[in-house]
Formats: sequence, structure tokens, C-alpha cells
Amino acid sequence: MQIITLNLNGVRAAAKKGFFEWLAVQSADIVCVQELKAQLPDLSGDMLSPDSYHGYFHCATQKGYSGVGIYCRKQPDNVIEGIGIPEIDAEGRFIQADFGNLSIISLYLPSGSSGEHRQIAKFFFMEKFFPVLKTLMASGREIILCGDWNIAHKEIDLKNWRSNQKNSGFLPEERMWLSNVLDDVGFVDVFRQLNPEPDQYTWWSNRGQAWTKNVGWRIDYQVATPVIAQKARSVSIFKTERFSDHAPLIIDYDHIL
Repeated sequence: MQIITLNLNGVRAAAKKGFFEWLAVQSADIVCVQELKAQLPDLSGDMLSPDSYHGYFHCATQKGYSGVGIYCRKQPDNVIEGIGIPEIDAEGRFIQADFGNLSIISLYLPSGSSGEHRQIAKFFFMEKFFPVLKTLMASGREIILCGDWNIAHKEIDLKNWRSNQKNSGFLPEERMWLSNVLDDVGFVDVFRQLNPEPDQYTWWSNRGQAWTKNVGWRIDYQVATPVIAQKARSVSIFKTERFSDHAPLIIDYDHIL
């Protein structure tokens, strides 16, 4: 089972950059996408159900903003949109697809970088989502949460960590929250389980020469319950082509849907 996750930074923009042509020649069973920046009427047929995939989406109510989706070759048994909190669900940040005892979630945490009001919204999301994570862990299901968490967990996860300690995405409170997700709730950062190397990033600022110089952040994750996490066999970040300011995170699991 191969799973790809990618923040598209606009599904229509990514389409123009060749994302769906690239996807057509991948062997992924499931593709989780974030930041659609579109409503369903905005999506072409190729965006709704590309190639041999079924598409499921949770769009934001605000036009051109946020939104998540899941493309899967096999139709899921059940799809859940949102977490039941109106302020969060209006922004289209959570969609879950169930396959037997396995749940795949496409997740998009708020960014707090645009101002204090958005950092407050990010902290609100973190507070309300933590019990959801505990409930998921206690459910007995295998869970893989894929997406843009907008948090670099440790110093190794961004190039300029010293100068970013007071910036959204690397605040002590955010990092501690993610540590609690992993250490206390018990989820596993699957990429780091297999790749402990530095300079492994999934997002680069459009300013300066961040991409060229690999001055990036690792803020896109596949976070899983321990049993399915142990079935991960290979991890990679695809950087040969650029469809977004993020790169696709690809993980292969020894599991059949």
C-alpha cells in the first residue's frame, strides 16, 4: 500500500503545474491532499476523479481557502467529513476514509504565520483536536493521519531553527503539543521512524532561493498508530518536479487494502 500526501497550495494551480499527469503514472493506492482552495463546483472531472481514483473532499465555506481531499483507488467503506466543531469544520480541515479496520485521514492544521488572530485559531484547533486524536487512538482502529500539520517538530526538521524559535510553526507550545501527540497519545512519526537524516524538508518559502538552497521545513507528515507504522517499508520526498510550495511525501506500507 502506497500513500502520498501533498499540500497542493491550490488544486487548480497544481493541475496547471502537471500534478495530475504525474499522479497518473504513480502507483499510489491513496493520495491525501490539502489546501484545495476550491469548492466542488470549481473542480473539473479530472480533479474530482483523476485516472482510476475515487475523490472525496471536505471544502471550506470560504471561497478559495483551505479544504482537504482523499483520492483512493478502492472505494472506502465510509467517509467522515469534519470533527463536529463548526468553527473548525467550516475551514475544511479533516476528512477520513475507512477501509476495514484502517482509517486514512487527510488533515490540514491552520497556519498561524499571517497574524496573531490566525495563531489563536491554530491554538484553538490544537486544543480541540487533541481529544479527537486520543479518541482515534482508543478506537482500536489502525489510523494514518496524512497532511500538513504546520509544525516542524524538532531542530532537525527545519534549516534555520535558531532564528525561527519565536515564529509560528516552531513555537515551543506547538512543538510540545506535537511531542504529546507522539509520546503521550502514542502516534508514530512514520517518516522519522525510517529516515533520521537532516535536511529532509517538505516545504520551502517562495522568498529568496529557499528551494534552490534547500532552506526548508518538514511540516508534512504521515502520523500513524504503532501497528500500521511498523509496516512502513520505505519513505521518500519527491522533489524532481514542483507542483506546489510543498513536496509530495510518499510512504510504502506492507499492507493490502
